[in-house]
Amino acid sequence: MNNDKDFLKGRGAQSKVHNRFFEHQHEVLDDFLEYCLKEGEQADKNKTLYIDVFPKTIVNKVTSPDVGMMYSMNPYQGCEHGCIYCYARNSHEYWGYGPGLDFERRILVKKDAPKLLEAKLKHKSWKAQTIVMSGNTDCYQPAEKKFEITRKCLEVFLKYKHPVGIITKNALIQRDLDILRALGKDNLIAVNISITSLSEKTRRILEPRTATIKRRLQTVKMLSENGIPVNAMLAPIIPGINSHEILSLAKAVSERGASSCAFTVVRLNGSIGKIFSEWIKATMPDRAEKVLNQIAACHGGSLNDSRFGLRNRGEGKIAEQIHQLMALAQKKFFSDKGRTSLNTSLHEVYKGGQMKLF
Repeated sequence: MNNDKDFLKGRGAQSKVHNRFFEHQHEVLDDFLEYCLKEGEQADKNKTLYIDVFPKTIVNKVTSPDVGMMYSMNPYQGCEHGCIYCYARNSHEYWGYGPGLDFERRILVKKDAPKLLEAKLKHKSWKAQTIVMSGNTDCYQPAEKKFEITRKCLEVFLKYKHPVGIITKNALIQRDLDILRALGKDNLIAVNISITSLSEKTRRILEPRTATIKRRLQTVKMLSENGIPVNAMLAPIIPGINSHEILSLAKAVSERGASSCAFTVVRLNGSIGKIFSEWIKATMPDRAEKVLNQIAACHGGSLNDSRFGLRNRGEGKIAEQIHQLMALAQKKFFSDKGRTSLNTSLHEVYKGGQMKLF
C-alpha cells in the first residue's frame, strides 16, 4: 500500500467527483489551497453532514431482473462506510450530489421512513412480499446509531407480521437482536451479512468505515445461534484483490452458522470506474493496472457493464475461474444447507395493527 501523505484516510473515494447531470462544477484552485496553508486552515475538514429529506414513499419496486429482490427500502441515501466499489454511488447524483466523497459525506436521512412504511403495509391493496432493507445503501451504517430509523422500521414489520430482509456489513445489527429474534419466531426475517475479505488490511482500505472482519464473523455466529437465517454475501469478488480468498471465506462463514453464501463479480458502473481507478493507484500502485485489466476482462473489455444477466456474473476466463471456485466452496461447505422462503401468510390478518377477531 502507498503511504503517500496525500492519501485521504478513513474514506474510500479520494476526491469529489462531478455530478454528470450538472452543467457547472466546483473546482478548488491552487491559490485557495495556498491561502489555507499560510493561514493554517484546512481546505477540506472531511466531515460527515446529515441532511433530512422527506420522500413521499419509502418502499421501491425493484425492476432489475438480476438483483434477486422484488421490493426494497432505504432509510438513508449515501453511505459513510465508504466502500470504494459500491454500485450505489451513482444514485447520489439523482439527489444532486457527486458519487465520490459526497456519497460518503452527505448522508440523506429519511426520518419519516417508519411512518411511510406503516402506511404501505396497511394499504388495502398491499399483499405481503419480502421487503429488503438496504437494497441501495446500508441500513446499519454509522448514521443508524444516531437516528435509529432501521430499528423503528423493524418494529413496524414486527407489529404487522410482515417479512423483511436485511443486507448489511455492520455489526450494529446486534443491537436489534431482540426484535430480530421476535421476527424469527414466525420466520419473518433473513439477514445477508457482507464479508469481502478475511484480511483486516484489505478491509481497511477497501471498506474503510465498516465493522471489522472479526465483528462481522461474530455477527454471523450470533444471529445463527439465535435462529435467524444468515446468507453470507461474499461480494464483490475483485480479481487480484480478494478472488484468492473464496474458499477460506466460505469456510469461515459456514463454520459460524451461515445457511448459504452468494457472490457477485465486481463491476464499476457509471462514475465508479474513475473513482476506483484513482483509489487503487493510490493504495496499490504496484498492481493497479493488473487489477483493472482483470476486471475489464470480466466485462467484455470495459470496467462498466450494464448487461442484465452478465453485469453481476461477469464473463471470460477469469470470471469462469471465480464461478468454479464458488461452486466448489458451496459444494464443500454448504451442501447440507440452503435458504428458506419467508412467511407471507400472517400479514393479512394483522393489517389493522392487531390480529382480526372476525
